[in-house]
Amino acid sequence: MGERFQDTYDEWPVVSTATPYMGARTGVRTDEVRMPDGGVMRRDYQVHPGSVAVVALDELDRVAVIRQYRHPVRRRLWEIPAGLLDVPGEDPLEAARRELYEEAHIKAGDWRVLTDVFTTPGGSDEAIRIYLARQLSAAEGERFEVSEEEADMEHAWAPLHELLRGILAGELQNNCLVTGVLALLAARAGDGLDALRPAGSPWPARPF
Repeated sequence: MGERFQDTYDEWPVVSTATPYMGARTGVRTDEVRMPDGGVMRRDYQVHPGSVAVVALDELDRVAVIRQYRHPVRRRLWEIPAGLLDVPGEDPLEAARRELYEEAHIKAGDWRVLTDVFTTPGGSDEAIRIYLARQLSAAEGERFEVSEEEADMEHAWAPLHELLRGILAGELQNNCLVTGVLALLAARAGDGLDALRPAGSPWPARPF
């Protein structure tokens, strides 16, 4: 049997720490870290509450997608419903249900963990859990009222094969969309979607 590759927890001693900037949702932290050879290095990184995202797959093999403006990259990107874990103590699955309702006005009867990722571990501690949602139906009541950058959000159902084509062509670049779609196709080609982790599986990167 071959070697099992698995990330492991480790922590170098922090000699000093400071938070020179803290915004409404994220901040910047500066740590002086002692390395194994005894030297000290400085690391500046974004502190982030974490995020959840949802690949909502319907019976026609389409994925619910949204399109919105992202100022840092000066692009209008196609994405999957996603959001910050910015409600203290909120369970990630409940946050995912909330985002699917608020951004796509959808509810789901079957939830699985698709994959967990660190977005940019060299410069941020952001962790994202991407869920697979199936057995979809329209949510009850009025649509959630959006504002700010979400006010002009577009909604669509994208065929899975068309998303794959766009990803490989470099036409779709949102991190969660790319990771979620490729993970979905890999899971389907492997042990199948029903073999994915249960929705309440432990998430060591973001314990609640």
